[in-house]
Amino acid sequence: MTELPATRRPPARPPAVPRATLSDRVRLVRNLLPPLIVLVVGAVELAISLLGNGQRELWAHLLFYGLVGPAATFFSVEWIAEGTRARERAELELRDLYGQLSASHGRLQGVQELMRDLGGAPDLGAVLEVAARGAVRVTGATHATLTVPGGLSGTARGETLLSAPSAALHPLKVSVPGGGALLLHFETPPSADTAELAQALAAEVATGVEAARQRTLDLMTLYSVDQSIRAERNMRRLLSRVTGTMAGRVGAEARAAYLSDEDGVLRLEYAQDRRGEVSGSGVGGMSGDGTSRNDAPGGGVAPAFAARVAQSSGPLIVTGAEACQVFPEARSVLGLPMRDEEGLLGVLMLGDPREGVFEAARVSLLALMAGQATLAVRNARAYLYSEELAISDERARIAREIHDGVAQSLAFAALKLDVVARQLHSDPARAEADVRSATALLREQIKEVRRSIFALRPIDLERYGLLETVRRYVLDFGEQNNIRSSLEVTGEVQLSPGDEAVVFRILQESLNNVAKHARAGEVRVTLDGGARRVLLSVKDDGAGFDLEAVTGRVSSAGGLGLIQMGERLEARGGQYRILSTPGRGTTIEAEMPQA
Repeated sequence: MTELPATRRPPARPPAVPRATLSDRVRLVRNLLPPLIVLVVGAVELAISLLGNGQRELWAHLLFYGLVGPAATFFSVEWIAEGTRARERAELELRDLYGQLSASHGRLQGVQELMRDLGGAPDLGAVLEVAARGAVRVTGATHATLTVPGGLSGTARGETLLSAPSAALHPLKVSVPGGGALLLHFETPPSADTAELAQALAAEVATGVEAARQRTLDLMTLYSVDQSIRAERNMRRLLSRVTGTMAGRVGAEARAAYLSDEDGVLRLEYAQDRRGEVSGSGVGGMSGDGTSRNDAPGGGVAPAFAARVAQSSGPLIVTGAEACQVFPEARSVLGLPMRDEEGLLGVLMLGDPREGVFEAARVSLLALMAGQATLAVRNARAYLYSEELAISDERARIAREIHDGVAQSLAFAALKLDVVARQLHSDPARAEADVRSATALLREQIKEVRRSIFALRPIDLERYGLLETVRRYVLDFGEQNNIRSSLEVTGEVQLSPGDEAVVFRILQESLNNVAKHARAGEVRVTLDGGARRVLLSVKDDGAGFDLEAVTGRVSSAGGLGLIQMGERLEARGGQYRILSTPGRGTTIEAEMPQA
């Protein structure tokens, strides 16, 4: 058995000798005094009877009874008085002790109420106000002021506060552990007990302030995570932000994310430890020294602990050898399931070489963050799926346009050239005209192919931002299509990444329509950022068209059609308008709410 450390004990005292109490002495005198009086009186009477002289006997009786009687009466009354005084002192001591106990109980109850109120305060400001009121209530101060680092303070006034506080009030200032001070004012000089009580209150206040700060920090962390991942569509960056924030809250050095694939198998999607970062099934990552890493935790397939977490309903923690199977240098690993009403989405892992680093208080916060990550990952996957559908639709559109436009035009040009070959000798003039017609057709198709290639060029909105991307696109559009183009940007444009993609897509399709159908010589693009919305306007001086005649038809530019373009924008809270008159050009306006 482990021997407990010796503690210092006070020196032993000799056994106390029992002391006779006043009641014991009274009982003893009551029992002994009557027979003693009988013996004394009998002895005196016997001695007096031996005098043999009546006068002497008389004086002897007077002397004895005149002295002994009053003396006995005096000592008896004094004895009774001493008992009465002792009882009165005991009653006073009991009343004083009762008063002290009542005051102590009241203060203790006040401290308990203060602790309860501090625990229920919603924020740091409320904690300071509650603490100041509690300090006034418990100590009986006229008023109190509590300050903490950061410029925050709370004040309270008691019912005994004078109408005009004077300089005669007695201040008492105690330091709050962790920073700050509690300043109390009293009408009379505070006692040592009051100063000790104020110091105890300051310690409780420090605990409440720290708890409120921690709650505020947790809320800020959750808000920050929500804002940073809400619009993120890149899976690697999303998982990097989520796991990085979670690891930072507990100081973990390793993190990983395993996502469930279409077959329900957990596979590594992202990981980072001291050796570097890995994304995508454990391959293609780079270590901290720039070398390739193919040794991701678990080799891309989830370890056994991840499977256990996936089957659990809440977080799990492992230490020792099992933790090393997840992260080679870890001695403690926390696993968090990413689960929603649709089922399991994946598992998040945090590892650290220290054991016991994951406290229960922090695990609950990390579980909330994992819930946020579940929604963000689900949205990112839906976005990627929609992008795949959009790419598939775009490929189908390109194939349709090539088949219906370029391919048929090239086939027609080939037939023209076959006819020309047969007419070269019989009708040279007709052959020359057909060659020129075929040449013009081929040149037009070359322009059409170039327009399609220009419209399909990959645009890096994330790299350049919306404004720079629009500027480059408008400039290149004018050069490619020999149309005068201009761009005017006013105000401040702040859109989410998804909204930026929609606005830019509408710009692409609008300009593509101008190039293919408007027969315009000039196009002006304006982008205006207002207080609540961003307005994109594309105006050309081309032929225009009858809006009622074409509404509902699928346009040859983009394959969305005029109605579909409006629906895509309105789905994000925007508005879409087309203003056109035959012979007077076309204006397309897209309005999107600011982020």
